[in-house]
Amino acid sequence: MKKILFIIIAVAFTFSGCEKDDICDANTPTTPRLVISFFDISNPSVPKNVRNLKVIGEGMTEGIVFNENAIDELKYITNGNTISIPLKTDATSTTYKFILNYNDPNTALINEDRLRFNYTHQNIFVSRACGFKTTFNLTPLAPFVLTDSDNQEGFWMQFIEVEDTNIELENETHVKIYF
Repeated sequence: MKKILFIIIAVAFTFSGCEKDDICDANTPTTPRLVISFFDISNPSVPKNVRNLKVIGEGMTEGIVFNENAIDELKYITNGNTISIPLKTDATSTTYKFILNYNDPNTALINEDRLRFNYTHQNIFVSRACGFKTTFNLTPLAPFVLTDSDNQEGFWMQFIEVEDTNIELENETHVKIYF
């Protein structure tokens, strides 16, 4: 009887030290990126692919990586109608250069616009394993500021519309750009 009691107590102490693994599930939502979709200015309901778009953050030398599997400069170029870009979690604005027709042999077709996004942010505790995520809220009165590059070639972005000021998920468009 004493042996059985000893075994039960030993097993209880063995398993009482176990705790849940601290592994962050890959499906756990993390800090969302700003989702931008591009549309045809002459037919606003039709998505339009950008051509050789490179997006470079202020103070960065390299662009946003859109295709990790591409080689060299091509990983920074996109030709789709939707992109996702990160916002700074330690600031209230983030500025990007959007360069259309990047590396085009005809330099007259290369056009650069600068877009600054203004926002507030909030850190939200997810779990001990995952830590915190940051959500953003675009400033209602001035969610963005569009400026032209130093070359003054004119704006390629003709109209910008904020679709959703709350940036909590990446499965919806936050900003629409018409060109």
